[in-house]
Amino acid sequence: MSQPLNPAELSRLSQRMTVLRQEHRDLDEAIARLQDDMRADELMLKRFKKRKLLLKDQIAWIENALIPDEPA
Repeated sequence: MSQPLNPAELSRLSQRMTVLRQEHRDLDEAIARLQDDMRADELMLKRFKKRKLLLKDQIAWIENALIPDEPA
């Protein structure tokens, strides 16, 4: 069982998750714009999608860390 996080760590993780979610939304918009452009750079599009998946994983990890453990 992991130890509960202290209030400062909880605050830091919450702020980090807010930043990651904003970057995820920004990438979503950038990807949509690139997909609409016929002359879009495919490599850039793939990099944006890969970064977006990484952000999703990081957000999920932080959300999991913020949920307190429940006794079995």
